[in-house]
Amino acid sequence: MQAYANPARFNALALSVLPWCAGITVLLFAVGLYYSLVVAPQDYQQGETVRIMFIHVPAAWMALACYSVMALASAVAIIWRHPLADVAAKTAAPIGACFTFLALFTGSLWGKPMWGTWWVWDARLTSVFVLFLLYLGYIAIWQAIEEPARAARLAAIVALVGFINVPIIKYSVEWWNSLHQPASVLRADGPAIHSSILTPLLIMAGAYTMLFLTLHLIAMRTEIMKRRIHNMEQAEVQG
Repeated sequence: MQAYANPARFNALALSVLPWCAGITVLLFAVGLYYSLVVAPQDYQQGETVRIMFIHVPAAWMALACYSVMALASAVAIIWRHPLADVAAKTAAPIGACFTFLALFTGSLWGKPMWGTWWVWDARLTSVFVLFLLYLGYIAIWQAIEEPARAARLAAIVALVGFINVPIIKYSVEWWNSLHQPASVLRADGPAIHSSILTPLLIMAGAYTMLFLTLHLIAMRTEIMKRRIHNMEQAEVQG
């Protein structure tokens, strides 16, 4: 980790792997969408509506994964003062917010035919909505505080405190009487989904993961460049 604490070294690494990440992302989405929309069978109860799952579920997984990355990077920034940790946390937030919004939006589309309503204040839905607000609050801190060091520290504290919501989301369907179905993939006794559905779902999950990695690397390189320009401007003003 310390080997790539130097922004120039990180930029060089990111530049070399970005084409591969982008290529794998496009490939996985092409294969995943084909299997999801063409190969995967209809559900005997939900019909074609079940295909929303291939967009919704990976988005929900990535909403949690992005916040976990953000919280981990914030912890590294506070404990080890890694110079790129707050950059990683800051740039992960908008991507995670987009995934969370997509999960909420597609969940509403899926919930209407299944539950008869666009939204209910269900434990899972409510905790994911809180996650979306946490993302927006974290982003707002960076926008509101001009001093980068102060903004980074306050944002890191908010990210770490807000991480308590991640296990709440994960176990909400078990702790409370929830309309949302329980875990079907990440289970101690193995997935409860047939391979014809599970395979495209996992491919789409891989595509979402690679999309996050690609966007995150681009965003980190952009943030490093913005900070470098800011520092040069500050040096000129002081000089």
